[in-house]
Amino acid sequence: MGFRDLIDSVDGAVFEALGDTAYIEGRAVLGMFSAPWLQPKFGGINTALREPHLVIRVSDSAGVQVRQQVRVELPAHDGGGEYTLTRLEPGGDGLVALILRINP
Repeated sequence: MGFRDLIDSVDGAVFEALGDTAYIEGRAVLGMFSAPWLQPKFGGINTALREPHLVIRVSDSAGVQVRQQVRVELPAHDGGGEYTLTRLEPGGDGLVALILRINP
Protein backbone atom coordinates (compact mmCIF):
# COMPACT_ATOMS: atom_id res chain seq x y z
CA MET A 1 0.00 0.00 0.00
CA GLY A 2 1.41 3.39 -1.03
CA PHE A 3 1.54 6.50 1.12
CA ARG A 4 -1.38 8.21 -0.66
CA ASP A 5 -3.50 5.07 -0.33
CA LEU A 6 -2.77 4.93 3.39
CA ILE A 7 -3.62 8.61 3.90
CA ASP A 8 -6.80 8.19 1.85
CA SER A 9 -7.96 5.36 4.12
CA VAL A 10 -7.15 7.42 7.24
CA ASP A 11 -9.02 10.44 5.81
CA GLY A 12 -11.97 8.18 5.03
CA ALA A 13 -12.18 6.98 8.62
CA VAL A 14 -11.79 10.49 10.07
CA PHE A 15 -14.37 12.07 7.76
CA GLU A 16 -16.83 9.21 8.37
CA ALA A 17 -16.54 9.58 12.14
CA LEU A 18 -16.20 13.36 12.50
CA GLY A 19 -17.38 14.90 9.22
CA ASP A 20 -20.17 17.40 8.79
CA THR A 21 -22.74 16.60 6.09
CA ALA A 22 -23.04 19.19 3.35
CA TYR A 23 -24.83 19.24 0.02
CA ILE A 24 -23.14 20.69 -3.05
CA GLU A 25 -25.86 21.33 -5.63
CA GLY A 26 -27.86 18.57 -3.90
CA ARG A 27 -25.03 15.99 -3.77
CA ALA A 28 -24.15 14.86 -0.24
CA VAL A 29 -20.50 15.06 0.84
CA LEU A 30 -18.73 14.79 4.18
CA GLY A 31 -16.43 17.63 5.14
CA MET A 32 -15.04 19.68 7.98
CA PHE A 33 -16.94 22.98 8.24
CA SER A 34 -15.46 26.02 9.93
CA ALA A 35 -16.87 29.50 10.40
CA PRO A 36 -14.27 31.87 11.89
CA TRP A 37 -16.84 33.90 13.81
CA LEU A 38 -17.75 30.72 15.75
CA GLN A 39 -14.22 29.77 16.85
CA PRO A 40 -13.44 29.52 20.55
CA LYS A 41 -11.71 32.57 21.99
CA PHE A 42 -8.37 31.29 23.30
CA GLY A 43 -5.77 33.98 23.86
CA GLY A 44 -5.58 36.93 21.53
CA ILE A 45 -4.47 35.32 18.29
CA ASN A 46 -6.35 36.55 15.24
CA THR A 47 -5.99 34.94 11.83
CA ALA A 48 -6.48 36.54 8.42
CA LEU A 49 -8.96 33.86 7.34
CA ARG A 50 -12.44 35.34 7.72
CA GLU A 51 -14.52 33.32 5.28
CA PRO A 52 -16.43 30.21 6.25
CA HIS A 53 -14.98 27.14 4.60
CA LEU A 54 -15.67 23.46 4.11
CA VAL A 55 -12.74 21.09 3.68
CA ILE A 56 -13.57 18.02 1.59
CA ARG A 57 -11.59 15.15 0.12
CA VAL A 58 -10.26 15.51 -3.43
CA SER A 59 -12.24 12.40 -4.37
CA ASP A 60 -15.45 14.28 -3.47
CA SER A 61 -14.50 17.44 -5.38
CA ALA A 62 -15.13 16.17 -8.93
CA GLY A 63 -17.44 18.60 -10.72
CA VAL A 64 -17.35 21.18 -7.94
CA GLN A 65 -17.24 24.71 -9.37
CA VAL A 66 -17.29 28.31 -8.20
CA ARG A 67 -20.81 29.77 -7.73
CA GLN A 68 -22.37 26.42 -6.86
CA GLN A 69 -24.72 26.30 -3.89
CA VAL A 70 -23.59 24.54 -0.71
CA ARG A 71 -25.92 23.67 2.16
CA VAL A 72 -24.24 22.80 5.46
CA GLU A 73 -26.36 20.51 7.64
CA LEU A 74 -25.67 21.98 11.05
CA PRO A 75 -27.84 23.97 13.45
CA ALA A 76 -27.91 27.68 12.53
CA HIS A 77 -26.03 28.65 15.70
CA ASP A 78 -23.20 26.33 14.56
CA GLY A 79 -23.04 27.95 11.12
CA GLY A 80 -25.40 25.68 9.23
CA GLY A 81 -27.26 27.10 6.28
CA GLU A 82 -26.99 28.06 2.63
CA TYR A 83 -23.73 29.28 1.11
CA THR A 84 -22.29 30.11 -2.31
CA LEU A 85 -18.91 28.64 -3.25
CA THR A 86 -16.51 31.51 -4.01
CA ARG A 87 -13.23 29.64 -4.57
CA LEU A 88 -11.51 26.27 -4.27
CA GLU A 89 -8.13 25.94 -2.58
CA PRO A 90 -6.46 22.54 -3.10
CA GLY A 91 -4.06 21.81 -0.26
CA GLY A 92 -1.84 19.27 -2.01
CA ASP A 93 -2.61 16.84 0.80
CA GLY A 94 -5.66 15.13 -0.69
CA LEU A 95 -8.01 17.80 0.64
CA VAL A 96 -9.68 20.83 -0.94
CA ALA A 97 -10.93 23.86 0.99
CA LEU A 98 -14.15 25.28 -0.39
CA ILE A 99 -14.26 28.97 0.52
CA LEU A 100 -17.86 30.01 1.05
CA ARG A 101 -20.01 33.14 1.28
CA ILE A 102 -23.20 33.00 3.31
CA ASN A 103 -26.38 33.57 1.33
CA PRO A 104 -28.58 36.42 2.57
